[in-house]
Amino acid sequence: MIVTTAQLFKQAYGKYAIGAYNINNLEQTVGLFQGNIRSKAPFIIQISRGARKYSDKRFLEGIIRAADEVFPDAIFAVHLDHGDEETCYDCIKSGFYSSVMIDASHHEFAENIAITKRVVDAAHAKGLSVEAELGQLGGVEEDIVGSVKLTDPDQAVEFVQKSGCDSLAVAIGTSHGAFKFKAEPGKKLGLHFEVVTAIKAKLPGFPMVLHGSSSVPKDEVDRINAAGGKIKDSSGVPEEDLAKAGKMGVCKVNIDTDGRLVWTRVHREFFRDKPEKFDLRDVGVPFMEAYAQMIAGKNEMLGSAGHIDEVRAALAKK
Repeated sequence: MIVTTAQLFKQAYGKYAIGAYNINNLEQTVGLFQGNIRSKAPFIIQISRGARKYSDKRFLEGIIRAADEVFPDAIFAVHLDHGDEETCYDCIKSGFYSSVMIDASHHEFAENIAITKRVVDAAHAKGLSVEAELGQLGGVEEDIVGSVKLTDPDQAVEFVQKSGCDSLAVAIGTSHGAFKFKAEPGKKLGLHFEVVTAIKAKLPGFPMVLHGSSSVPKDEVDRINAAGGKIKDSSGVPEEDLAKAGKMGVCKVNIDTDGRLVWTRVHREFFRDKPEKFDLRDVGVPFMEAYAQMIAGKNEMLGSAGHIDEVRAALAKK
């Protein structure tokens, strides 16, 4: 059942974070739904601009519609991840999305507000929610290269009030990709929770979002490299930090890189161990299972596992 992002945030706020997972194809979609049903968790499907261009946006939307029928117990929202203004308008007009993210964080503060406000006005007229971003993450997302700039809590108040956005992606030290932190001797790799605490105090009840939140498990990277990969010096967000964030007003945690690592690990190991194989379905089956296991594990860590019946009951009262 497709629901609004706002409905999910209302149930999650202060208790747990909802996993927001990027997908690009059929196998990811099946594994995603299986993992969420298995862990009994509400979730958010994220579609990036790159995913919409990979083949044609209608293919991916059609797969999600089919999954909604195949897995009738699932409760989820559909979200545009890192949209520019033009893409946001296209998604708003489509009638398919629950929410959109306008990422104008690379603009100056006033321009970020102005762009976000235009998207908010268009989205609210159609009953959609809008996620915006203030501050900048490191790494690369789509065609945007970011340099780390933590969110200013005072600016966050002004930004939310003037833009009218419904949730805010905050920069607290996470980064896109598989290389999130530069290791320094004696320094723990972690997040700036003082920023989250300050924003929550100034904007009580307002949903925050964490981007670039994959944990980049060392075991996955080691197995990829053992099967011929060359991923070096990778680092991710400690899972204990993500679990903590879910109880502090962070309602949505974006996870993409970890799913890519699972895809790479399964395919590299499969064709290394079975070089005679050439049927994409032979490797697709173990990938869907591995992806489902990863999703279920993330939901357990975020605290969203086991809440689907509670969310369903709350939605039924509307």
